[in-house]
Amino acid sequence: MPLHLVSSPAAAAKLAAGIRASPRRRRQLLSQACHFPNHRASLSPLSSSGERSAGRAMAAAEAGVSTAPEASFSGVKQALISLSDKTDLANLGNGLQRLGFSIISTGGTASSLESAGVNVTKVEEITHFPEMLDGRVKTLHPSIHGGILARRDQKHHLQALNEHGIGTFDVVVVNLYPFYDKVTSGAISFEDGIENIDIGGPTLIRAAAKNHKDVLVVVDHKDYPALLEYLEGKQDDQDFRRKLAWKAFQHVASYDSAVSEWLWKQSNKGDTFPPSFTVPLSLKSTLRYGENPHQKAAFYSDKSLSLVNAGGIATAIQHHGKEMSYNNYLDADAAWNCVSEFESPTCVVVKHTNPCGVASRQDILEAYRLAVKADPVSAFGGIVAFNTTIDEDLAREIREFRSPTDGETRMFYEIVVAPGYTEKGLEVLKGKSKTLRILEAKPSGKGMLSLRQVSGGWLAQESDDLTPEDITFTKMSERAPEDSELSDAKFAWLCVKHVKSNAIVIAKNNCMLGMGSGQPNRLESLRIAFRKAGEEAKGAALASDAFFPFAWNDAVEEACQSGVAVIAEPGGSIRDQDAVDCCNKYGVSLLFTGVRHFRH
Repeated sequence: MPLHLVSSPAAAAKLAAGIRASPRRRRQLLSQACHFPNHRASLSPLSSSGERSAGRAMAAAEAGVSTAPEASFSGVKQALISLSDKTDLANLGNGLQRLGFSIISTGGTASSLESAGVNVTKVEEITHFPEMLDGRVKTLHPSIHGGILARRDQKHHLQALNEHGIGTFDVVVVNLYPFYDKVTSGAISFEDGIENIDIGGPTLIRAAAKNHKDVLVVVDHKDYPALLEYLEGKQDDQDFRRKLAWKAFQHVASYDSAVSEWLWKQSNKGDTFPPSFTVPLSLKSTLRYGENPHQKAAFYSDKSLSLVNAGGIATAIQHHGKEMSYNNYLDADAAWNCVSEFESPTCVVVKHTNPCGVASRQDILEAYRLAVKADPVSAFGGIVAFNTTIDEDLAREIREFRSPTDGETRMFYEIVVAPGYTEKGLEVLKGKSKTLRILEAKPSGKGMLSLRQVSGGWLAQESDDLTPEDITFTKMSERAPEDSELSDAKFAWLCVKHVKSNAIVIAKNNCMLGMGSGQPNRLESLRIAFRKAGEEAKGAALASDAFFPFAWNDAVEEACQSGVAVIAEPGGSIRDQDAVDCCNKYGVSLLFTGVRHFRH
């Protein structure tokens, strides 16, 4: 067994580095190693492959054998590991050691590797510089970054490493301080937030990713098996390296977006719209297709800090059924956003993102039946949402309920969504259909920024969080509404908020009777709503998402003639007085809300 005079693993690391240095530098390192403080010199077997390589190379160097770049980098393979999340670290470290890698590491990562039986050289033994500034400076050193960034196909790069005694790195495994988790875990001081911003980690990742042709960079513990398999097979797959490099840059970009978002909110609390910002999206699933079968599609979750614990369909748990489709997500989101607006037990039925049935009752079974009854043809194949827990009785009613159109056809739904399910309720509901998607969602958050794409850009706006309690229903007519009529008007107003423009909703006794949506003119939407409501429209409330542009022989005239008791609209038209006069003529209460609810 070959022997070499060393005083510690640190000395061996310095000797290994010394073979790449100038003769003067080699003599300095050899002197330092033989007089390393706090260690007693001893004869020690070179146990690791790295030490054996270093010993052979040093012997060759001292004997005057050529140390040209092509020869000097043919020995030791080095991996740099510095992790905050140490999941599967032991497997990684032992796997790399088994493949002949010398492991360089930092602080807690080094300790964890040593505990797992992995031989480790600490970074400061390579840089010959201690960790400083409370850990802010550990790896920011030419001995580290030179070994990462040097191109192996550039002779002058390797000569520069030789000149300064720097070894190359073949693998860099790094993840970052948990900044995202820290700033979203609760109250945190500005100073603590700043201290959790990683500097050295992103620098290492970016350096390795840039030089991915020569350095494999890994930021996700899920990639450890693929990395070891790649190294064991001695492959040279540039696509694999590029994929890891992309993932590394994306990891840093998402991290930086969280820091940027947090700092913006800390320093610009009164400004909703920053001059620029990044939305960090994470692929949740690929979808069968988009809106149509010829369109490919995928679903991404938004990792913005503002959406942590915000609830909504994106974070819903699917308990049962077929995989969600593109259109399923849109419809489920529309149903959930609508039903979440109501405080009383409520059922909402949605078809093609429009609520076709809404009802609130203390008896949720009755609310369900009334919501379906509003438009049973549209409800068939739709989405049913509840704002209460689904128990066994409600689940059985959903499973067995027959269509009001014929009393025989069992209602079919694509999705049921609710805030929770009892164990028995979930069991019964699963029995309705193998394909029925059963979702459990948290209430959607308020005060969110709403984004919508247009060709070449994005529109951003505050979310529409207004409720009837936030606005004033101003009486414009001679007749004042009765309390029950005002309640109906508020219910209709809350429903029409979720109907596509031009939108009309007719409601009575906390139940939608009819709605008209998506028509180019408001008069046509009104006629559709009355056709669905039928005779029940008499004495009901009518809500419009925007003002009526004309009155006589037009929408207001027809509404009054159909027997509604109260009309709620924003007002603000030059024909407002005509609408007032029309309502006075028929004894209908007219309320101006001052709030428009366009929805495209």
